[in-house]
Amino acid sequence: MKKRGRKLKETPESIKREFLEVTDEDCKPIGILTREEIHKNQFCHKAIHIFLFNEKNEIYLQKKADTMDENPGLWSSSVSGHVRVGESFLTAAQRELKEELSIKVKLEEVFKVKPSENTGKQCIVLFEGRISKEPHPNPLEIKESKFFTKGEVEVLLQRNPEMFTPAFRFLWKLYWENRNQKFPKES
Repeated sequence: MKKRGRKLKETPESIKREFLEVTDEDCKPIGILTREEIHKNQFCHKAIHIFLFNEKNEIYLQKKADTMDENPGLWSSSVSGHVRVGESFLTAAQRELKEELSIKVKLEEVFKVKPSENTGKQCIVLFEGRISKEPHPNPLEIKESKFFTKGEVEVLLQRNPEMFTPAFRFLWKLYWENRNQKFPKES
């Protein structure tokens, strides 16, 4: 049988010990520390986010598992994760797709953002992709997931913004501003 998602031997504790690159404000690597040390000291580091849309243009969102060290129990991007030492943003995005949803999707880079309070000090590259198959969420990382229309997300963000991760709220706004500039008649 084919294994899906993170290896079962990985635990929330072992994930905290994975090594990541510390970056400067321009996203250039300046050192290597554990994920736990980076988060504890609020150092800048690299991450990816992915917005996945189905044929109805609904976005797939996930609610993070309660055991996650960052934003447990909050709704976030379709996929998100850290970039490992020496890994490209695209390679990290494809790895996270497999770990979190057990799928492979053609991804397109949308934009990059520098670290800020809005991103949790992460240098983020946002990718988007189209899916036609139902994802298989990894229960070690994802508590719940579903497709939302743009309107549903907008209403939830207005009524209950605290139910979403800060990075998702920031990226969602930038995504639609960016999209509206490129395709003003579509939105």
